[in-house]
Amino acid sequence: MYMNQWGGNETWFINMPYWVPGVLALLAPLILLFVLWSLVWKGLALWHSARRGQYWWFVILLVVNTLGILEIVYLFGVAKLHIRDLFSKNSHPHQH
Repeated sequence: MYMNQWGGNETWFINMPYWVPGVLALLAPLILLFVLWSLVWKGLALWHSARRGQYWWFVILLVVNTLGILEIVYLFGVAKLHIRDLFSKNSHPHQH
Protein backbone atom coordinates (compact mmCIF):
# COMPACT_ATOMS: atom_id res chain seq x y z
CA MET A 1 0.00 0.00 0.00
CA TYR A 2 1.35 3.39 -0.98
CA MET A 3 1.47 6.12 1.66
CA ASN A 4 2.08 9.71 0.67
CA GLN A 5 4.39 12.02 2.58
CA TRP A 6 1.57 13.06 4.92
CA GLY A 7 0.62 9.49 5.75
CA GLY A 8 -2.49 9.34 3.52
CA ASN A 9 -3.51 6.37 1.43
CA GLU A 10 -3.62 7.15 -2.31
CA THR A 11 -4.80 3.77 -3.57
CA TRP A 12 -8.42 4.98 -3.91
CA PHE A 13 -7.60 6.38 -7.36
CA ILE A 14 -5.97 3.16 -8.52
CA ASN A 15 -8.83 1.02 -7.19
CA MET A 16 -11.61 3.27 -8.55
CA PRO A 17 -14.34 1.29 -10.35
CA TYR A 18 -14.09 1.49 -14.14
CA TRP A 19 -17.49 3.23 -14.46
CA VAL A 20 -16.74 6.23 -12.19
CA PRO A 21 -15.02 8.43 -14.83
CA GLY A 22 -17.97 7.86 -17.20
CA VAL A 23 -20.49 8.82 -14.56
CA LEU A 24 -18.49 11.93 -13.70
CA ALA A 25 -18.36 12.86 -17.40
CA LEU A 26 -22.15 12.50 -17.62
CA LEU A 27 -22.75 14.53 -14.46
CA ALA A 28 -20.47 17.44 -15.42
CA PRO A 29 -22.97 19.06 -17.86
CA LEU A 30 -25.79 18.60 -15.34
CA ILE A 31 -23.76 20.29 -12.62
CA LEU A 32 -22.91 23.14 -15.00
CA LEU A 33 -26.61 23.50 -15.84
CA PHE A 34 -27.49 23.70 -12.11
CA VAL A 35 -24.81 26.33 -11.54
CA LEU A 36 -26.04 28.47 -14.44
CA TRP A 37 -29.70 28.06 -13.36
CA SER A 38 -28.85 29.15 -9.83
CA LEU A 39 -26.68 32.04 -10.99
CA VAL A 40 -29.43 33.52 -13.17
CA TRP A 41 -32.07 33.40 -10.40
CA LYS A 42 -29.64 34.64 -7.74
CA GLY A 43 -28.60 37.57 -9.93
CA LEU A 44 -32.21 38.55 -10.63
CA ALA A 45 -33.22 38.30 -6.98
CA LEU A 46 -30.18 40.26 -5.75
CA TRP A 47 -30.78 42.95 -8.38
CA HIS A 48 -34.43 43.42 -7.48
CA SER A 49 -33.90 43.27 -3.71
CA ALA A 50 -31.18 45.93 -3.93
CA ARG A 51 -33.28 48.16 -6.21
CA ARG A 52 -36.18 47.90 -3.76
CA GLY A 53 -33.94 48.75 -0.80
CA GLN A 54 -34.68 45.39 0.83
CA TYR A 55 -31.18 44.89 2.23
CA TRP A 56 -32.07 42.02 4.59
CA TRP A 57 -33.38 40.07 1.62
CA PHE A 58 -30.21 40.94 -0.27
CA VAL A 59 -28.02 39.50 2.50
CA ILE A 60 -30.17 36.37 2.90
CA LEU A 61 -30.23 35.73 -0.85
CA LEU A 62 -26.48 36.30 -1.08
CA VAL A 63 -25.67 33.80 1.68
CA VAL A 64 -28.26 31.04 1.21
CA ASN A 65 -27.89 28.73 -1.79
CA THR A 66 -30.98 26.73 -2.75
CA LEU A 67 -30.62 26.12 -6.52
CA GLY A 68 -32.78 29.16 -7.15
CA ILE A 69 -35.76 28.10 -5.03
CA LEU A 70 -35.46 30.90 -2.43
CA GLU A 71 -34.75 33.42 -5.19
CA ILE A 72 -37.87 32.37 -7.12
CA VAL A 73 -39.96 32.58 -3.92
CA TYR A 74 -38.64 36.09 -3.30
CA LEU A 75 -39.19 37.33 -6.87
CA PHE A 76 -42.71 36.00 -7.35
CA GLY A 77 -43.98 35.68 -3.77
CA VAL A 78 -42.44 38.60 -1.86
CA ALA A 79 -41.62 41.12 -4.59
CA LYS A 80 -44.77 40.08 -6.52
CA LEU A 81 -43.06 40.52 -9.88
CA HIS A 82 -44.27 39.13 -13.19
CA ILE A 83 -42.06 37.42 -15.75
CA ARG A 84 -42.06 40.59 -17.88
CA ASP A 85 -40.74 42.60 -14.88
CA LEU A 86 -37.67 40.43 -14.27
CA PHE A 87 -35.44 42.18 -16.82
CA SER A 88 -37.03 45.64 -16.71
CA LYS A 89 -34.92 48.41 -15.23
CA ASN A 90 -37.89 50.48 -14.04
CA SER A 91 -40.33 47.82 -12.87
CA HIS A 92 -40.62 49.07 -9.29
CA PRO A 93 -40.05 52.12 -7.14
CA HIS A 94 -37.57 52.20 -4.30
CA GLN A 95 -39.30 50.58 -1.31
CA HIS A 96 -38.35 49.75 2.29
